[in-house]
Amino acid sequence: MTDAPQNAPSAESATSAAAPSTIACDIFCSVIDNFGDIGVCWRLARQLAHEHGWQVRVFVDDLHAFAKLCPALDVARATQTVEGVVVEHWHERAHAGDTLQIADVVIEAFACELPPVYVMAMARREQRPVWLNLEYLSAEDWVADFHLRPSPHPRYPLVKHFFFPGLQPGTGGVLKERDLDAARASFERSAKVRAAWWQRATGGKPPAPDATVISLFAYENAALDSLLAQWRDSVTQIVLLVPQGRISGAVARFFGLPAFEAGAHATLGALHAHGLAFTEQRGYDPLLWASDLNFVRGEDSFVRAQWAARPFVWHIYPQADDAHLPKLDAALDHYAQSLSATARAALERFWHAWNGRGTPDWADVAPHLPEFRARAASWAGELARAGDLAGNLAEFAKTQLK
Repeated sequence: MTDAPQNAPSAESATSAAAPSTIACDIFCSVIDNFGDIGVCWRLARQLAHEHGWQVRVFVDDLHAFAKLCPALDVARATQTVEGVVVEHWHERAHAGDTLQIADVVIEAFACELPPVYVMAMARREQRPVWLNLEYLSAEDWVADFHLRPSPHPRYPLVKHFFFPGLQPGTGGVLKERDLDAARASFERSAKVRAAWWQRATGGKPPAPDATVISLFAYENAALDSLLAQWRDSVTQIVLLVPQGRISGAVARFFGLPAFEAGAHATLGALHAHGLAFTEQRGYDPLLWASDLNFVRGEDSFVRAQWAARPFVWHIYPQADDAHLPKLDAALDHYAQSLSATARAALERFWHAWNGRGTPDWADVAPHLPEFRARAASWAGELARAGDLAGNLAEFAKTQLK
């Protein structure tokens, strides 16, 4: 990285004195809602640092939201290093660090807009940085056409490229650590490891083999009461794992409890529910692996559910005028394409109902869980063909830095 005075970067001061031994990268992230924005950025930052040897700095405007995913973070510190990544509190839009430094690769996450002084210094740098706008994930077909399209700056000699995550080759792919498959396989092989996870998570033993284990991570959802009632009346045991979050209050009301926080337990009919603590990122994957069906929301947990190779139900982030529904259907088109006609129709009905169009019918979808599980495993292999997002991004950046 290159030092320069904050308010008056010159051509000389914004230029590296010598070529860096490794690639320096700045990621700018504004937390709009929930944890998805910083969740994606933090995974990307760690991968670029640990798997590609980059020097990574993350600017984030909400340290409290970040700390929920990364407990090692100190919200009282404006600058700190966590897991080999420098974290800066981006406390105002014009802020670009106590000392202006321009990285080789600059990632503007989800169109958050860089500080003007930073953009000015980028333009004055002898070797222009690789400037990427990391977009939100979409499975729509147009994504491949727009991935890596250049956008010249209207005032400065800079070009920004749009980097689109996606589910098919020709896009940026989705994030996946190199050791993720091995970690899942190790968890699945070891009954001892699984039992230890259940003890930590719920304070008890794993459920009986004939129980259906479901993790529930979702936005507020009007369909929840109906689904909980169906699980209560199920002919087979349902074990529900509920991480602390926006849906916890609705679960508490269903069971007639004042709250349903970490450590809570409740039983009605065939439904046995456990409240789980909100977990940092690495703790979320074992929850997915321990479950037979995962309800996920937004972007980050949606991606992790796919790598977990388990059936899942996606609660997509709702947008005005139902703009999110075409994105939901695009994901279904890819994910469900090899299912039998009856299983695919049942999955589509259930996903649509969970996203506000109808009432979820557990009896309609439950008989297809074995087929969904087989599809989940094959889909993880298909998804891998798109490549890992961090790896794809690193390769593109290197071509631009030559």
